[in-house]
Amino acid sequence: MHEVIAEEWDRERVCSDWQRRWEVAFSSGFERTDNEVLTEAAAPEMVGSTAVVVVLSGCQIITSNCGDSRAVLCRGTETIPLTVDQKPDRQDELERIEGAGGRVINWNGARVFGVLAMSRAIGDRYLRPCIIPVPEITFTTRTDEDECLILASDGLWDVMTNEEVGEVARRLLRRRRRSLMVDEVSPAQVVADNLTEIAYGRNSSDNISIIVVDLKAKKKRQQRQQMKEKEKFGKIILFLASMKGFIEFIFESN
Repeated sequence: MHEVIAEEWDRERVCSDWQRRWEVAFSSGFERTDNEVLTEAAAPEMVGSTAVVVVLSGCQIITSNCGDSRAVLCRGTETIPLTVDQKPDRQDELERIEGAGGRVINWNGARVFGVLAMSRAIGDRYLRPCIIPVPEITFTTRTDEDECLILASDGLWDVMTNEEVGEVARRLLRRRRRSLMVDEVSPAQVVADNLTEIAYGRNSSDNISIIVVDLKAKKKRQQRQQMKEKEKFGKIILFLASMKGFIEFIFESN
């Protein structure tokens, strides 16, 4: 998926509006991926997948999702959803499905024709045109308060709220950053592992895939390096000052 989107981005060089260029690149990339699943016989018509993709730049978080996987941003004390689950009973999705000749039936939750519990997906071609591989795209400007990004499948979100996930992530990240050693597991990995364990502990019955991106990791590493350089420089100055005093003592003694 990421390779396809990168290719589509390069293909849209003529577009002068950068936001529009990303929208086209994502839409084309998702469509291409969906077509490749069919043409390469990677999966039968009754198999599909959700997808959530994030492009991270120095100033923007660009998010694209298809289905009910989700991305959230921990910013300060807030947990901000960057995507909206595409569920069959979401009013705009319900109207689109019914307009395409489909039906939403409540069978252990709202499902397209009583089968699929999401309204968009890559694959699942047997439910076209009700199920489509068209992503929704959002643009979020980064700030200094941004802590981390969490991308996860519905196996996590079925048993934890955005706020619960954000609280766990903030607590673990801040604790691990303070005690991080060079050979330790990264704070982001610790958060992902911990959230997975919580989801299992709450008997989640769906796929649990989690990616955590520490948005302050690079800055923290740079700050630690600067502190080390300052400490090293301070020791050198102290040593030179001591030598100067020692040399002066020798000359005065003679």
